[in-house]
Parts: sequence; C-alpha cells; structure tokens
Amino acid sequence: MALAFHTSISARTASVRLSQPRFQPRPAIRTSAPHKRAVETFASIEIAKGVEFDTIAREWRFKWSGDSDKASLIAAQELLDEALPSLKAVDGVTGVQRVVCGGCLDFKIITSLTADKFGDWEAAEFAPESEFLEKVKAIDGVSLVETQTFTIMPM
Repeated sequence: MALAFHTSISARTASVRLSQPRFQPRPAIRTSAPHKRAVETFASIEIAKGVEFDTIAREWRFKWSGDSDKASLIAAQELLDEALPSLKAVDGVTGVQRVVCGGCLDFKIITSLTADKFGDWEAAEFAPESEFLEKVKAIDGVSLVETQTFTIMPM
C-alpha cells in the first residue's frame, strides 16, 4: 500500500494524514542479531531526497501555571499517569515522552509510533486523546491546549 504524507495546519493544531499514493514505503526488513530474536521492522518513507522517516509522533501540549505551588503541573502529571498505560498499549507505539519546561511553563506529551501503524491510531481518533485533553482543559491554570503530528527520527 502506498502512503501519502499530507500536512494541514490551522491556527492551533497540525495534523498529518497517511493516505494514497504519494510516497512509497520500503518493504519490511527482517533483522536479527546474535543476542536478539529476529524482528521485522518497517522501512522508512522518503518525503524528499534525503528526508526519510519511519516514525510518526503525536504531541499533546499546553501551558501550566506556577500558581498555588504549581498545582496545575501536579494535576497534569497525575492525568498523564492515568493515561500512560492506554498510550503505551496502542499498537505500534515505540515510546512515550514527557517534556516539561519550568521557564516557559510547557508540558508536552509525545507518543511515537511506527509509520505503518500510525494510520490505525489516527482512525481511532488518537484515543485516549480527546478524554485526556478534555480533562486537562478543566485544570485551573492550564491554557493553550494544542496537538500536533510530525515525523521524528534520530540523526
């Protein structure tokens, strides 16, 4: 199946859609190492010469407040702790990262998936995204709640 990489950016969100037929994924590659079992991996997609990816990430981000001894930060972490098992259980997830900046008061959750599995999560509306975002918006001191989808690759 051919995959296409389309980006649509609004004032507050960005999304990536995988559809037909702009970029050709390379076939899966079977690899093994003496100390590991054989694994089948999804090969990368080239979106321009020299620009390849095999991982797509979904980011949930918002600002928290330092008021009340950082109560909004604490509440946000508690919500993440609740959502983490569901996020990690999504088929194709390779990692979940949390970024917190104490200077600009950012809180970001980045969930990375193999590119071949991302479309299934997108079709499921990135569950548990809507529930998580609804709860985080209700926290006093949280503002600028946004989402973004992007590719991510180690260099």
